[in-house]
Amino acid sequence: MAAFWEVKSLEQMSASEWESLCDGCGKCCLHKLEDEDSGDIHYTNVACRYLDDNNCRCQAYAERQRLVPDCIVLRPEDVAEFHWLPDTCAYRLLAEGNPLPDWHPLRSGDPASVHRAGISARGRTVSEAEVAEEDWEDCIVHWV
Repeated sequence: MAAFWEVKSLEQMSASEWESLCDGCGKCCLHKLEDEDSGDIHYTNVACRYLDDNNCRCQAYAERQRLVPDCIVLRPEDVAEFHWLPDTCAYRLLAEGNPLPDWHPLRSGDPASVHRAGISARGRTVSEAEVAEEDWEDCIVHWV
């Protein structure tokens, strides 16, 4: 039997199926800079203050919109607009018609597989509370 992500569109998924697509990489919680001329998105290693750097999960997930008003809630109907999501993100991969990689927790059955594959931000971030916004450009990273 095929997995739900192989037979359902993003819009057809239940809320729990949608949430389970998150691989736990933590990259969506990193601050990004957009080049005004090219529109290119550059990731920094500066993380939202609520990102737990060890497990790459939001420590205030249920309250994130209240605590961080500009925190973006991913919704199936909007995912095509999120060109800033990493190339490895399941939401982006599926929206573009690509399969989930072998290291994805839904495929591996292990939530730590994303970390072992070196895809996550685990242990590589600094909190936004420690870096002035004007210094974020010095924190641009080029991770897989």
